[in-house]
Amino acid sequence: MWDDAFPSFLIGLREGLEAGLVVSVLVATLVRAGARTRLPQVWTGVLAAIALSMSFGAVLTFTAASLSTTAQEAFGGALSIVAVAFVTAMVFWMRRSARGLAGEIKEKVTGALTMGAGVLVLTSFLAVGREGLETALFLWTTARAADESAGPLTGAGVGLVLAALLCWGLYRRVLSINLTRFFTVTGAVLVVIAAGVLGYGLRDLQEGGVLPGGTAYAVDLSGGVDAGSWYSTLLQGVLNLTPTMTWLQVVGYVGYLGVVLPLFVRGTRAVAPPASPAPDAPAPAPAPTPTRPVWLLPVAVVAVPALLAGLVVAVARPKPSGGETVSVSEADCGQGFTAPQPGRQTFRMHNTGNQTSEVYLVDPATGAVYGEIEGLAPGTTRDLVATVAGGTYAWRCVPIDGKAVTSTAVRVSGTGTAAAVVPVSAHDLVAPLRAYKAYVNRGLAALVTQTRGLRDDIRAGRLDRARTDWLTAHRTYASLGAAYGTFEDFDQKIDGRPDGLPDGVHDKGFTGFHRIEYGLWHHQAAGELKGPARQLADDAAGLLKAFPHQDFDPSDLPLRAHEILENTLQFELTGDADQGSGTGLATADANLAGTRELLTVLRPLLATRAPHVLSTVDADIARLRKLLDSEHHGSGWTPVERLAPTAGARIDGATGQLLEDLSPVPDLLEIRKSA
Repeated sequence: MWDDAFPSFLIGLREGLEAGLVVSVLVATLVRAGARTRLPQVWTGVLAAIALSMSFGAVLTFTAASLSTTAQEAFGGALSIVAVAFVTAMVFWMRRSARGLAGEIKEKVTGALTMGAGVLVLTSFLAVGREGLETALFLWTTARAADESAGPLTGAGVGLVLAALLCWGLYRRVLSINLTRFFTVTGAVLVVIAAGVLGYGLRDLQEGGVLPGGTAYAVDLSGGVDAGSWYSTLLQGVLNLTPTMTWLQVVGYVGYLGVVLPLFVRGTRAVAPPASPAPDAPAPAPAPTPTRPVWLLPVAVVAVPALLAGLVVAVARPKPSGGETVSVSEADCGQGFTAPQPGRQTFRMHNTGNQTSEVYLVDPATGAVYGEIEGLAPGTTRDLVATVAGGTYAWRCVPIDGKAVTSTAVRVSGTGTAAAVVPVSAHDLVAPLRAYKAYVNRGLAALVTQTRGLRDDIRAGRLDRARTDWLTAHRTYASLGAAYGTFEDFDQKIDGRPDGLPDGVHDKGFTGFHRIEYGLWHHQAAGELKGPARQLADDAAGLLKAFPHQDFDPSDLPLRAHEILENTLQFELTGDADQGSGTGLATADANLAGTRELLTVLRPLLATRAPHVLSTVDADIARLRKLLDSEHHGSGWTPVERLAPTAGARIDGATGQLLEDLSPVPDLLEIRKSA
């Protein structure tokens, strides 16, 4: 997250310090002039500027959310270009104005004191508001580039807090900072960051269809650079440099740096050190102000921007298709549905029946699903958002205890295609489930043999051999996909961790592989391990007997591939599950084998629905397997805690990337009722 946070931290620190210096000078000037009674007017202007900035950010966010995917790209790209222009102008202005900033503000305050309260409010509002709007715009663009990461907001928050502390220190004369040097160094760094934002914005405009050349790549290192590695993440988060960049991105990035950075550096040589921001000159006595309620003006300056932002969002919110509500029930499924315009559409779905229902926007010829709502209760209304292109569309209403009903189809004119998912039925998953159960049964049979061998090793006191046989058996179990209760209570008995047990590793409830691992690698005597080894062999045999009779929901099968590796990332790759053997990577390798087996049985279904997902996941698996193999030396594995930082980051990144690329599988293979 820190790599996404740095650009926002820098903009928060710099813009916060600029605005804070302005406020410090305003406050100090009023205090020196004996006009403390006018301080609320300064804070009112500051509050109004903050409210305006936050409202501006809200308008940007909600406006983007109401657009189609393509329009979102174009909107974000355009605002990225605007943000670059603002930041560029800001760094040049501050470089030029830092020296005379305090004097300029004191002159404005001196003039404001001879006039009404509104002038002083306006002075502080304009001085702080510009910085606030620039900050909101730049943060919006960096947050959008970081997707769901909390880094940009965290970095900005830390930067603003630090700026406030610095300004307080300057006001109290605790700190002495060379402001010219500060704004010069941060300005140069921001110019480099702005070049990355420019490249990102140009790419968005290409993806939004505004600019050409979206497939003309000048740089394509995706095959040789791990996108999840620490160095790749750092470059993407701080500089917006990605493994693949188009010619337009490269030209824009290099051209911006080649022109702006030399001009900025050349201009800094002519700037003298800034004067102290603390004002000394007295100001004329304040003019009397009319009496009004103290709370009125602060409330007004906060409420007005918020109301305006709400009005803009309300006006910009997408209207339902045709302005009509679509009915959901067995009797009138799809009533009110008319042919929508191509693009991102919002449909208001109202359940007019007496049963909770699912509703799908489908292609009536193929059953492909473009959008869905689950659990729509009687009498309730919910929005369904879907992207519509040229083609035929209908609604399929599926009451919880009734038959599916499909509405009359409508034809939409236009070109292009909309993303759709071909539905999967429970019958479609019968063959994959049967194949997976056969795989698990074979693995459990091998596990029984291996755990009995482990038991015999410990019984005979062959502890060195027991360590080798323990790893073999544990890898067999880890390859079976035992995640999130697949094997019911047997999983806790066979592979449970001591976490949460009252006595930890010494608790009587600590059993199975990890209990034996703890004993073997903490030099416990064979006599102490005979009981746990015998119990493990018995539990493995019990699982083999019980598994054919355990309930297995077919809809859970697509979840397993993702869930197994979630456990791997949480427990094995953090070393949390390790009890002394240092074999977390060996277990991770076995988990990967289980994931690969699940994808093998699901491959026929995925190949017809999302072949690109399969090819991407196959490449991810090959990369992760290669990274794990590089830490396998003969019969030993590198312990997680002894991994080189680069190697550990690569393995974590590759696992995270594989998890991300596996995430569409459950949705693609979700069972949807069609009859």
